[in-house]
Amino acid sequence: MTRRLLLGYLSLAVLILLSLGIPLGYVYSRAEREQIISSAEDEAESVSAFASLSITAGRERRELPHRARHCAERIRGRVVIVGGDGKLLATSHALSATESRNLASRPEIAAALRGRDAIDVRTSTIGGVRYLSVAAPVVHGDVLQGAVRLTVPTDAVESRVHRIWLLLAVGGLAVLTAIAAVGLVFARWTSRPILELERFAHRLADGQFTTPAPVTSGPQEVRSLAATFNQTAARLEHLLASQRAFAAEASHQLKTPLAALRLRLDNLEAEMTGHARDSLNAAMTETDRLARMVEGLLAMARMEESAVTREPVDLDQVCAERQLTWTPLFERHGAHLALLGDPVGHALAVPGAMEQILDNLLSNALRATPLGSTVTIVLRCTAPDRRHLPGRPAWIQLHVIDEGPGMTADQRRRAFDRFWRAPDAPKGGTGLGLSLVQRLAHASGGEATLARAPGGGLDAAIRLRPAPRTSQGRPAQSRPSRIGLPRRVRSDRSTPEAAPPSARSPV
Repeated sequence: MTRRLLLGYLSLAVLILLSLGIPLGYVYSRAEREQIISSAEDEAESVSAFASLSITAGRERRELPHRARHCAERIRGRVVIVGGDGKLLATSHALSATESRNLASRPEIAAALRGRDAIDVRTSTIGGVRYLSVAAPVVHGDVLQGAVRLTVPTDAVESRVHRIWLLLAVGGLAVLTAIAAVGLVFARWTSRPILELERFAHRLADGQFTTPAPVTSGPQEVRSLAATFNQTAARLEHLLASQRAFAAEASHQLKTPLAALRLRLDNLEAEMTGHARDSLNAAMTETDRLARMVEGLLAMARMEESAVTREPVDLDQVCAERQLTWTPLFERHGAHLALLGDPVGHALAVPGAMEQILDNLLSNALRATPLGSTVTIVLRCTAPDRRHLPGRPAWIQLHVIDEGPGMTADQRRRAFDRFWRAPDAPKGGTGLGLSLVQRLAHASGGEATLARAPGGGLDAAIRLRPAPRTSQGRPAQSRPSRIGLPRRVRSDRSTPEAAPPSARSPV
């Protein structure tokens, strides 16, 4: 930000200096040239008047050469005086025979001999030096007596003009240097509190509410922004503290009565017969459903409780362990659980998240799959990502594919909404399982999607970033993620008997 502010100040200063310096330089240059022309014209008129008096008195051969040399020394140029017929009368410097014969043909002298009172100004280059030539007629009354030509070098004027341009450039650089120094101080004074505020915003994003942002430096608007930021941070801290307090209190106040109610219903089971037993089973089922819903809500509330770092997770090992855990339950329900795909290595995920994701997805698949069918866990990698991790896959994909009835496109779009359940979903679900799966996937830096399986069932896919490798070849950890690990929660389609002990939630 400091560089951008300084660049803005310097750009504005350069624009102002160019807008003022260039016109000033051109005005000075034009004034210098007009001054030398005016001086040459005055000298030409003075010499012309003297020559007229000398020619009228018949003293031109004696007086005009001295006058010409004297004027040439004063103007540091050359003076030539010719008669009305174009012949040389006097000169301040030696002329060759050719030059003496061709004086009348010179454009400025010819113009003066024709124009009487007109003064002709021309510029020419002689020997690499630019000269200003001024010619004036010599008249007495209405009689043209001759012409006077003054040739003045312009190198002195051009030298002064170049010096002025150089002074303007040096002055402009000095002004820019001063503006840069002042602008740098002002830019740092302006940007320092904003950068501090940015650092405190990052700390707030990481869950650090201990130190407020300073509000005593910088412009008034920035101090007001910092004060508002501190108020927002305090308000957010209060809300999160209230949420944590609610999660802790609700965990005790809700789960304990539900556990007691479930225990009492279990004690009544031996004394119930007939229709009463059916009502008791329905009450126990609803109690289990309520317990799962409470656990899911508490898990959602704890999702933002603390910062957890994404760590490399060996997906091959996690999937193998979950297959070993769930296989007996699948066999008990007359289904088969298969693990396919090539080894994918480590992926970045919140610790414990992949186990919860697999438990929820497998529980859903087990509930939906018909007898004799197969639920397949598939691991695969996408093409290498040359931008982020050269030589490493762009994504690691985990698929849980069942052979059940599947979902329509509209149902798949709404499946991750909290408390939403398909119209034909089995009873006992809470509508929180897939929502929790999606939250865990996002917290791990990936995403969860649902698609139609090739055989007509449901393909639940989880995409995760591969873990980068360190110089020693070990997977490196990623940045912190704002999530706290809830306990595993059974998903929508699971029943109390459908989840293994490792996947069940305490009530």
